[in-house]
Amino acid sequence: MSYRLSDRRAEAEAKFGTEAFYASLGRAFVTMCAVIPVLFLIEAIDVGIGAGRLDAAGGIIPRHIDGLDGILFSPFLHAGWAHLYGNAVPLILVGTFALAGGTIRFIWSTFVIMLVSGIGVWFVGDPNTVVVGASGVIFGYLGLLLTRGLVERSWWNFGVAAFIGLLYWYQVYNILPTDQPISWQGHLLGLGGGILARSEEHTSELQSHH
Repeated sequence: MSYRLSDRRAEAEAKFGTEAFYASLGRAFVTMCAVIPVLFLIEAIDVGIGAGRLDAAGGIIPRHIDGLDGILFSPFLHAGWAHLYGNAVPLILVGTFALAGGTIRFIWSTFVIMLVSGIGVWFVGDPNTVVVGASGVIFGYLGLLLTRGLVERSWWNFGVAAFIGLLYWYQVYNILPTDQPISWQGHLLGLGGGILARSEEHTSELQSHH
């Protein structure tokens, strides 16, 4: 069994209550707060050129070839200011704790979540709709934190995910079918993508320790 220095650093940063933990959490919070203005800028551009034009160009259009690029672009687009406001705070919260677990892990997990949620929505979503929003990624981070809590026996990860889930319980219900203009498929698949991302992390960690 061997350990890399990066593994030991990640372990120190993940240990609740340590100076390294709080420093990592602070850096992650600042980073996520910097992401939100970018999303607002994108929405302002969309409104400026004609509300919905960017959404139509970069959103996921299920089972349409020209809607495939939305897998990458749709999380950065929102259907109006209210939609963006509703996603901003949850994204900062779950994103901060997901990023605090390590930058490389965060990037990899985000990629997996976007891929699973986006491709899934493209296959099973309503072909007469355009799907946009960071909700799938938010639910993905929630699933990631819950799974990290269980796999790593990190109760603060699990507790944070549970707390945020209770705080935004009305959004958690949106992983179930609804008559509202909400992509519950994206939420559910995003949650699954977060669980899958942490499972992949666990597999690679086991391989690196043998």
